[in-house]
Amino acid sequence: MARGFTDIEIRNLQAGDTRREVPDPGASNLYVVIQPSGKKSFCVRYRFNGKPRKLTLKSGVSLAGARKLAGDAMYEVEQGRDPAETKKDTRAKLKAAKANTVQALCESYLKREGGKLRTEHARKLVLERLVYPAIGCKPLADLKRSHIVDMLDDIEDESGTKMSDLVLAYLRKIFNWHAGRVDDFNSPVVQGMGRYDAKANQGTRVLTDGELRTLWNATEPNENEPQPFHALIRFVLLTGCRRAEATGLRWSEITGTIWLLPAARNKTKADLPRPLSEAAQAVLKSLPVIEGGDIVFSNDGRRTLHLTSPTEQLKTTIGVSDWRIHDLRRTARTLLSRAGVNSDVAERCLGHTIGGVRGVYDKHKYEKEMAQAYEALAALIERIADPPAGQVVNLRGAR
Repeated sequence: MARGFTDIEIRNLQAGDTRREVPDPGASNLYVVIQPSGKKSFCVRYRFNGKPRKLTLKSGVSLAGARKLAGDAMYEVEQGRDPAETKKDTRAKLKAAKANTVQALCESYLKREGGKLRTEHARKLVLERLVYPAIGCKPLADLKRSHIVDMLDDIEDESGTKMSDLVLAYLRKIFNWHAGRVDDFNSPVVQGMGRYDAKANQGTRVLTDGELRTLWNATEPNENEPQPFHALIRFVLLTGCRRAEATGLRWSEITGTIWLLPAARNKTKADLPRPLSEAAQAVLKSLPVIEGGDIVFSNDGRRTLHLTSPTEQLKTTIGVSDWRIHDLRRTARTLLSRAGVNSDVAERCLGHTIGGVRGVYDKHKYEKEMAQAYEALAALIERIADPPAGQVVNLRGAR
């Protein structure tokens, strides 16, 4: 048998003007493929059922590996199997398996249904961070309830029961969507898999005047260094908006003194025009408009803020730890009533839908009334944050 190529000899083979194949003297049917660019690879030439066939070997394979693959391919031929067709079938099966994984399903769902979700971006981040690393590569055919339970256990241990249930809710929606589109899929998510008792954990916290005063003063705008998180805190108090509505606020949603929350980002699935009080407008004016970025409360105009760390820092600064951002929305609603705002108007300020007969027949937009309500809210917050002399009582020292 003739001496075969060495690695050095293959590296020294020169490229020409056209693609060429050089047979390896040490392995029958194996060829070195040399592209005009100088790139080299291997292929196997053989005959099957009397017809010439070619098997291209995977990129980056070594000379020794190519010789072994060539030998395996010729054994396939001897056994009456076409190695090129075997490779094609294997590739098709891998492609089909990859297209039917949990991650592929989630991505397909977001691609088709994401535009209808007001929390599309948040869901995408949660799936990428918590679901894909755990079960993303699992084929749907092999996915078991125990896989999901194990993942939820890990999430609960690391991030708490509420996040665990949030992930479960996202997956339940995706699996039910898929089950409605195919013939042979049953969702592995069933009743009883949740861990978070929403009713037992329903919030009732409203900031006291003293807490609100401390919080408001701690978020005073800094002209030299804009603080988007501090501005967001004030904006939520002044508008009563939901946290996600604030973090996702775009400059393009604001026209003059009106913030038009689009239906895609509104929990009620309807456009919501919110008149902005002078105080809320001042909050926005304290932030720079970053070229190429549309997100208002952001460090770069393109990415929303991460709230966990700055919230904890603010809690430490004001010396009050048992509150969360959603409590500010509840505080704003309470202050609206305290400022004498009509209940229906106050509910509309928060973006709530008025039900019953009034909701059916009363189609008045209430923008003027909402504008007055927001100004009353801002005025009350200002009086609490900076009360007239002699009206502040030190409750801790009182007897």
